[in-house]
Amino acid sequence: MSNLLRWVRVSLVLVVCLIGLTTCRAGVAASNVTHLTLWHGVNPPPNRDVLQRLVDRFNQTHPQIQVESLYVGQGDQQIPKILSAVVGGVPPNLLWYAPMLTGQLVELDAIVPLDDWLDPLPIKQDIDPTLFESMQWEGHLWSVPFSVNNVGIFYRPSLFAAAGITELPQTWNDFRQVARRLTNPQTDQYGLLLPLGKGEWTVFMWLPFLWSGGGEVGDVGQQMGVRVGGDGEGGEDGGDGEDSQLKAIKFRLNSAGAIAALRFWRDLIEDGSVILSQPERGYELDQFLAGKVAMQLTGPWTLGQLQATGVDFAVMPIPVLERPATSIGGENLFIFKTSPAEEQAAQVFAEYVLSEEFQTEWAIATGYLPVNLQARQNPKYQAFLQQQPVIKVFLQQAQYGRSRPIFPGYSRLSDALGRAIEAVLLGKSTPEAALGQAQQRLERVLEVVN
Repeated sequence: MSNLLRWVRVSLVLVVCLIGLTTCRAGVAASNVTHLTLWHGVNPPPNRDVLQRLVDRFNQTHPQIQVESLYVGQGDQQIPKILSAVVGGVPPNLLWYAPMLTGQLVELDAIVPLDDWLDPLPIKQDIDPTLFESMQWEGHLWSVPFSVNNVGIFYRPSLFAAAGITELPQTWNDFRQVARRLTNPQTDQYGLLLPLGKGEWTVFMWLPFLWSGGGEVGDVGQQMGVRVGGDGEGGEDGGDGEDSQLKAIKFRLNSAGAIAALRFWRDLIEDGSVILSQPERGYELDQFLAGKVAMQLTGPWTLGQLQATGVDFAVMPIPVLERPATSIGGENLFIFKTSPAEEQAAQVFAEYVLSEEFQTEWAIATGYLPVNLQARQNPKYQAFLQQQPVIKVFLQQAQYGRSRPIFPGYSRLSDALGRAIEAVLLGKSTPEAALGQAQQRLERVLEVVN
C-alpha cells in the first residue's frame, strides 16, 4: 500500500469527526429540499461573514436548495480532511480551494467535469479569460473561479519622497537602483522584504520574476506518463504499485529565465537592499508598517489591514525584464461526485458564485478582484475603485497574470523550486547550481515512463 493511501485511510477519523459536527450529510434531503455542504478556508474572519451573508441570500432565493457553509481550516489543514472524505465516500458537495489541487482530485476521480454544464451558459463569456488556465486540465474544465487576486508591490510613498524618488521603477534594473536608494542601514531601513523559505508562499512570490524573465517551469504539451514515487523522494513506489500517473509534463526548472530571476533576487541581497522574512513567513506586514522596508511583495487581500493602520501606501506592478507578468492567486470552486440531484444543485450554486451580483459584492467587501468581467464594470464596483485606486493596479496587470500549474505533481515541483530559492537567499548556492539541483531532484521524484 502506498504511503499516501495508508495515510489517507488512517486519517479517515478526521472527516468522521467533522461530519459529526453537522446535522446532516450533504445531500440528505428533507422533503423536497436538496441540502449541500460547502467546505472552505476563507480568511480573515470578516471575509467569512461576507461569504455567509451571500450564502444566506442564495438559500433565501432558492428554497429547494440549501447550502451549509463550513470553515474547515487553512489550506494545509484541509488536505487531510478532503482526501479522507473522498476515500471514505463522504465528500462535501462543493469545495473552495486553490486550483493547484485539481490534478490530485482528478486522479482520485473525485470531482465532476464541468464542460457540458458551463459551455452552453452565457456566463462563461463573462469569466476573465486569463483564469481558464487554472480551470483546465487534460482537455476538460474541472472548476470555476470563485475569487482571484495577483501579486504586486506595495510601497510607502512617504519613504520614496524622502529618498527623492519621483518615478516608479518599471524594469528590473530600475527597481534595483530604487531599492538601493531606499536603503539606509544607519536608520535600519531597507528597500525590500523578500520571503525566506521553501514553502508555497515563497514560490508564489518568485514566479512573476521567472515569467517576466522569459522562463517557464514545464511544457504541458508533451504527452508523457510520469510516475510519482510513493516515498516522496525516489522512484520506488510504496510496495503495491499504486503510483500516480501524471500526464503531459516536460520539466525545465533551470531555464535561462529561471536563472535570471533567481540571480536578480540574489543581486538585491548582495546590494544590501533587502531584508529576509522569518523562515516560511514573508506575508506579514509588520516591517512594512513600521517603515523598516519601503516595498513588499503581496496582493490586494492585504488592503483591509493596511487601511486600518492609517499608514501611507500605494501599489506598483511587478517590474519587467522581458515581458510583464504576475502570479494569479485566489481560489476555485469544485463540485464533487455525489448524486445527480446534488451535482445539479451544486451547479446552480456555482452559477450564482459566477454571477455579476455575487462577484460585485464579494469583491467590494473583501478586496478580491471580480472573476466576472461584467462585475468589474458594475457601477457599484466602479465607485469602489474610485475610493480604492490601488485596486486598479491589480486589475491592469491581471491581463498578464499566470496561474500556477494544476497537474497532480505540482506540490513536488513547488518543493524543488522552493528549496532552490531558499538556498540562494541564504547564500548557500548559486542560482545556476541551486536550479540545477532542483531539476535533478524533480527528475528523481518523477520517473518518466517512455
